[in-house]
Amino acid sequence: MTDPNAIRQDLIRHLALCRQILDLVEREAAAFRAAEPGGQFGCFQEKKALLGQLEASVEALKGRREEWLAATPAQRAQHRDIDLLLRQNQDLIMKIIVLDRENEQSLLRRGLVPTRHLPPTNRQRPHFVADLYRRQGSVSPVSAPTETASLVDET
Repeated sequence: MTDPNAIRQDLIRHLALCRQILDLVEREAAAFRAAEPGGQFGCFQEKKALLGQLEASVEALKGRREEWLAATPAQRAQHRDIDLLLRQNQDLIMKIIVLDRENEQSLLRRGLVPTRHLPPTNRQRPHFVADLYRRQGSVSPVSAPTETASLVDET
């Protein structure tokens, strides 16, 4: 395994970058709530500026991921702080995704997104995959009938 300090430092840098992005997305959401004209477009420029840093950070983490997974479980167990940093990064990324999707919905409601940039319709259907399985005749874990359901129907 490579130096765990290098992995740790890359994760810390990525976490700091994600915090910047979360701050930006939160400011964008506040601009939508306050209905500030043009406020979200300034955020767009800042997002675009952070994109290069994000791509570089993700590439660095991809290489570190392979090194981390190549380590034995005993070696990884010695560095619990790295596991904590991974979880913190994942949690922060999920917050960013949820908030950015809400901001995207605000843009759509205001009609500020060109039609060629609209998200696919299936993205708006949360049970799309389950429906596909159902139509194909496969039983998905979500739609599998249970005995308790049939007992409820009988009573």
